[in-house]
Amino acid sequence: MFSNLFVKPLCICMTLLIAIMLTEPFALAEEVAEGEVLFDGDGIFEPGEDYDAELVRSTQNPVSMLISVPFQNLWNFNTGPRDKTQYILNIQPVYPISLNDDWNLITRTIIPILSQPQLFPGGDRETGLSDIQFSAFFAPTEPGKIIWGAGPAIRLPTATDDVLGSEKWSAGPSAVALTMRGPWVFGALAQNIWSFAGDDDRSHVNQFLLQPFITYNLPDSWYITSSPIITADWAADDSDDRWTVPIGGGVGKIFRIGKLPINCSLSTYYNVETPDNGGPDWQIRFQVQFLFPK
Repeated sequence: MFSNLFVKPLCICMTLLIAIMLTEPFALAEEVAEGEVLFDGDGIFEPGEDYDAELVRSTQNPVSMLISVPFQNLWNFNTGPRDKTQYILNIQPVYPISLNDDWNLITRTIIPILSQPQLFPGGDRETGLSDIQFSAFFAPTEPGKIIWGAGPAIRLPTATDDVLGSEKWSAGPSAVALTMRGPWVFGALAQNIWSFAGDDDRSHVNQFLLQPFITYNLPDSWYITSSPIITADWAADDSDDRWTVPIGGGVGKIFRIGKLPINCSLSTYYNVETPDNGGPDWQIRFQVQFLFPK
């Protein structure tokens, strides 16, 4: 029932968003509220661009040419049958590669370290490495009105304990699209992966992820943002255990330690839909992202 109530309005909203981006005029390097600030958010610092504006927008563009290493800390509260806290540290190095004059390749690796509370009677909390995921986005060097990228995602069965991962090899398509309009940045990232090899005794993997994001940039490299991570486990036996849908947001700022720019953000999300079988009620997300602009 929930999937019908949610997916149809989501499709309508995404269609309207794409229609607005295609029909309304805008420029990536245009006036914003503070005055004439030039940027295009591609992570390449060019003559005439405002360095701080370009740096901030580059962190908000998943397919920019900015080398970065984010450390994303997630606390999921009221998880499992005993309503304990699940902690996840996602180490997510991003390394862009210029293929030629027309195409870039943006590689992103997610290395999750997981502290999993008890999931069944008699079980213990387990801490260790979960399944590593690698994504590669092919993105045009001159995207035009819409900044976009697409490519494969593959998840490896690297978990150090069977309760920390799927014990399956999984892969599927991943894509992102966004636009920048003055102080606003908005878009979405989506992927779906399916298992194709691994432990035959474990459940088949068929997982969907959608991360819409919207950011409003403030003076002095501050910003307000919302980027909920919506997931669906299509392989769940019960439809009540399928969806996780959060709402919320937070704030962030770019600052420097010496010459090294660092992007920090803090946000909170409440799950309006969560699996009945031990899904978390709400989440705190704290991210520290080290930036290495060229």
